[in-house]
Amino acid sequence: MSTDTIKRYPMPMPFGWFAVSYSDELAPSESRAVHYFGQELVLFRTEAGKAVLMEAYCPHLGAHLGHGIHERSGTGGGRIEGNNIVCPFHSWKFNPEGECVEVPYAKNMPPKVAGKKCLKSFPIRETNQVIWAWYHPDGVAPLWEVISHDEANSDDWSPQDRYEWIIHTHPQEMAENAADPAHFKYVHGTASFPEWETTYDGYFVRGLQVANMPTPRGEVKGSIRTGSVGPGQGFTKFEGIADTFLLGLTTPIDEHKVQVRFAFIQPKINGEVKKGGVNAAIIANIVGQLEEDKPIWEHKIYRPLPILCDGDGPIAKFRKWYSQFYAEGFDPRAL
Repeated sequence: MSTDTIKRYPMPMPFGWFAVSYSDELAPSESRAVHYFGQELVLFRTEAGKAVLMEAYCPHLGAHLGHGIHERSGTGGGRIEGNNIVCPFHSWKFNPEGECVEVPYAKNMPPKVAGKKCLKSFPIRETNQVIWAWYHPDGVAPLWEVISHDEANSDDWSPQDRYEWIIHTHPQEMAENAADPAHFKYVHGTASFPEWETTYDGYFVRGLQVANMPTPRGEVKGSIRTGSVGPGQGFTKFEGIADTFLLGLTTPIDEHKVQVRFAFIQPKINGEVKKGGVNAAIIANIVGQLEEDKPIWEHKIYRPLPILCDGDGPIAKFRKWYSQFYAEGFDPRAL
């Protein structure tokens, strides 16, 4: 049966903290339309610098707050006045909590919006040079916090080297790679299967691979430490030849499409950023591995009851951990 005639992924979107922008991509008083979690949204920063993610359609007559007019046409969303975003259609003003605070031409505020939250606003955190939004389909408040990483918040480490993809897959499918060591040999051409120690602890998962890395000067002891807090906060630290920290950020656009951001950070040497050589080779190798995985993810289907062999990794254990991030106890293993 063709993948065009079946539903490739039965899972809904997971809940959690997800990257919706890099911090330096959104200046004070800027706004723009974005699409995440199967919804049209507007992302803006107040004049005071607070990042806000909100439902996009004005409750008045449905104008999109993320598309401006006049001098802002094609370049941004509604204008920002103080803490408020202004609808381009009739200048209704909304604060970061989604409350209508002014209808400039009305003698009285409409009772349906007066003093009420009329647009959904998402919880926001800003750290690691990233703007994070909390998504839960039932509006449940955040169940854990975003982890801040010293590497992403210190001047002792390089500016982020960033890469980005739109991939037609489900975020669980991408994350399952960490529980599938066999594919590294057949997809990425590694000489052997990596051996990982993986620990699942509540909303956290951590992995460790210790390996000697061959160099022209002999073997160098190295390790790869992976981690994730929920489905959207992935991070990896490569230690050995050239220390490298990777933020791996996967955000659902809808149920079958994700935006993936890779941000690489490496330590400065004597206060300077080292470019080229082994440092660049490590980044190129990791980016190349994602490019190799991409056609697999974009054309496969989800098997709820896969036929596994003794050489496969702890896929069932991974799926049990991941299932906690679906609302209403959805368990994709039981389909």
